[in-house]
Amino acid sequence: MVGLGDDAKITRHQEQSDKMPTAKPPDPISVRRRLLRWYDACGRDLPWRVGKGEKADPYRVWLSEIMLQQTTVATVSTYYDKFVARFPTVQALARADLDKVLHTWQGLGYYARARNLHKCAGLVVDDLGGNFPETEEALKKLPGIGDYTAAAIAAIAFQRKATPVDGNIERVTARLHAVSDSLAQTKTKKRLYNLAAKLTPTSRPNGRPGDFAQALMDLGATVCTPKKPDCGVCPLKSACRAGTKGDPERYPVKAPKKPRPLRHGIVFWAVRGDGGVLLRRRPEKGLLGGMMEIPSTDWREKRWGLSEATVAAPVAAKWRPLDGVVRHTFTHFQLELTVMAAEINHRGPKGSLWCPPSKFSDHALPTVMKKVARLVRDYSS
Repeated sequence: MVGLGDDAKITRHQEQSDKMPTAKPPDPISVRRRLLRWYDACGRDLPWRVGKGEKADPYRVWLSEIMLQQTTVATVSTYYDKFVARFPTVQALARADLDKVLHTWQGLGYYARARNLHKCAGLVVDDLGGNFPETEEALKKLPGIGDYTAAAIAAIAFQRKATPVDGNIERVTARLHAVSDSLAQTKTKKRLYNLAAKLTPTSRPNGRPGDFAQALMDLGATVCTPKKPDCGVCPLKSACRAGTKGDPERYPVKAPKKPRPLRHGIVFWAVRGDGGVLLRRRPEKGLLGGMMEIPSTDWREKRWGLSEATVAAPVAAKWRPLDGVVRHTFTHFQLELTVMAAEINHRGPKGSLWCPPSKFSDHALPTVMKKVARLVRDYSS
């Protein structure tokens, strides 16, 4: 049985709860109006965006969205203008040599994006007359374009009613509705997409679905940030359930990060008498596909023995290990490379490319291989 004292406590708790402010479900029309007004005044000035009322170039929208996959806006902003200057149209990109594309892409990482970019440009030019398709379904048939990128291009470039949901939009939506389910669950992702879709304006005149999508992205990036969101200046604060509860940082509940396994490899620094270093091209498919590399063993979880690695070397020579280890972090694993060096007095294997380190910048060499070159330089100095 509950005593009178406990009953009184329960009554007081209910009265306090009744007095706590609650937010009504966000009204889509009000959200759109307030957010677009805020975007017109506070939206980020980014090199790939156009002004209000101006028509976006589908090529530049597509290019920026591919670059922004798994890469920050700050990083992309420093590379975008250089890339557009070299490949100003989809036709120019399609006709360019893949090595030039990869070389221009250096520093952005995730090089499969650059390969797909080049392949996609070729299909758009050769099969579609140089015109990007306008619908999400048609866009997703092109290399490198998934659900999010297709929706972003359809909305921003063609003003279609489409709902791109990136991390920023996911966070804003989760806080607006106080969605407390974990992002580790597929159903949570689907729910957040459906909630965001209800807010998406139509493609009718003045609907501005592209601007609305970019406004949500900007709100998440500059106001509704993961830590210490600035709720006081948020245009949606009166409709935000998480803000009303007073704990917006609780949302969304992120999935736990998976540990990255450690892999090992041996890199072979072969030098000719004229100072040239042996380089080779990696296979087109797979990690760092199509890029140049200093020859190495496979990258595996088991450490390589030096005698075992010598057998796997690209040429027979008197290989010696250098002090130090090259460490690099990829998306799904961490890598440690040991460097072995040798002087070569013959032409090397068929198809070899010999290049002095001073000319490495002429080739699409990934960051991990640049780290190898720095280790050798420091060892020799």
